Amino acid sequence: MKRLICLVLALVLLLLLCSGCHRSDEAVTLRVFAAASLTETLTQLGGRFQADHPGVKVEFTFDSSGTLLTQIKEGAECDLFLSAAQKQMDALDPNAGGTDAAQIDPETRVDLLENQVALAVPDGNPKGIDAFDELAAHLLAGDVLLAMGNADVPVGQYTQKIFAYYGIDEAAVAGCLSYGSNVKEVTTQVGEASVDCGIIYRTDAVSAGLTVVDTATAEMCGQVIYPAAVLQGSANHTTAKEFLAFLQTDEAGAVFASVGFRPLS
Repeated sequence: MKRLICLVLALVLLLLLCSGCHRSDEAVTLRVFAAASLTETLTQLGGRFQADHPGVKVEFTFDSSGTLLTQIKEGAECDLFLSAAQKQMDALDPNAGGTDAAQIDPETRVDLLENQVALAVPDGNPKGIDAFDELAAHLLAGDVLLAMGNADVPVGQYTQKIFAYYGIDEAAVAGCLSYGSNVKEVTTQVGEASVDCGIIYRTDAVSAGLTVVDTATAEMCGQVIYPAAVLQGSANHTTAKEFLAFLQTDEAGAVFASVGFRPLS
């Protein structure tokens, strides 16, 4: 009887050990919400991270930072958020006045990258626009069609600052404007030559093979900083921190720099 009891206990212990091993081998799905302008670079880097971390699947959602912020506030599962502007990250940061139930872990927040706002034109530059000064003159004359982001999209907000710099009333030139819900939509309009020019990020122009004729200065629209942070309620907090750390390595920095980003960390 004693031997039987020992055998049963040994079998139970073995089953528990096997069960524990199975749990540790379960795949982790890391959900990353990122600004649309990061699509090409993060997709590439996500693949490299997965190759070095068997069992980890990096799942991206790319869209405008404003749209992603809304989804996070509404309860979408997100482990790591990368925004194209500080405004959207501040809304989730308790140290910056963010009061929503969905919050980032402020200790993980980092300014990851810097980008530039650029004036891009279709092949051949049919309107012959070579600078923001010329664009402003054409807008005031009403003889140009410009693609820009919506008001809730960071690239659209940077464009509005450029309008203010030139004293341009957006409503007054509405007939000259075509909008996009994120920077990729604006980039597509320029690439398809359905507009005369577009205000996008330099990195999107590089990725799409578009011609950049001018870039905005910090005086015109401020710095274009991309913050990143792990969500406080992330179910994969450790893995999210590991991926964020990877995005700050020299290897990742070289990928970002290849399309025009300037790594900051």
